Amino acid sequence: MSKMLDVVMAGVISGIVAFTTSKIGIAGTILGAVIGAMLYQVMSHYIKEPLESVKTKKIETRIVYTIPLMIIVGIEIIYIFSAIYGKPEQIFYLLENATNWALFKSIGIGLIFMGIYPILQPENIKRSYGYMLLSVGVIKLLNGFVDVNSPFVTLYKPYFVEFGFIISLVVVAVLSYVIISIIQESIVINREPEDNKS
Repeated sequence: MSKMLDVVMAGVISGIVAFTTSKIGIAGTILGAVIGAMLYQVMSHYIKEPLESVKTKKIETRIVYTIPLMIIVGIEIIYIFSAIYGKPEQIFYLLENATNWALFKSIGIGLIFMGIYPILQPENIKRSYGYMLLSVGVIKLLNGFVDVNSPFVTLYKPYFVEFGFIISLVVVAVLSYVIISIIQESIVINREPEDNKS
């Protein structure tokens, strides 16, 4: 029964990603991946929990949670290299154009939602990771509004223009730390039963 639920959830998540991608392009892929990961968390918590052990659930939940983060890290790396080389710049502008120039806004909103989940439900993902993702999400959301003419944006815009490269490096570092930490914790949990047998 548990395996069947995994297949159903994978189908639902793939459908969400495909639908959001078809409606809003690359931004839809990011948002779809985030929505899918959050839906998986909720379904795991309320449906799968009675059907399988907590340790297995935690491993699956953590790995699924990192997938949108890996996509965002990839986009940030393309952005970083776009400042140095020509081809990544073309790829980055292609991504921006595909999202109707709302790529950073989409990433920011996605990270904010992903950060809220562990703050509210810290059983599977540490609350501290939620605060990190929430902070990075707010930074990326602010970065997404740099092209908007408003007095508030005028206050912080020079920092993003001047230190955009460094900000992206920090974002990649924080997200990479969260991804690696979650995966390492999953591996430790996975090995615990073997250690107990010996």
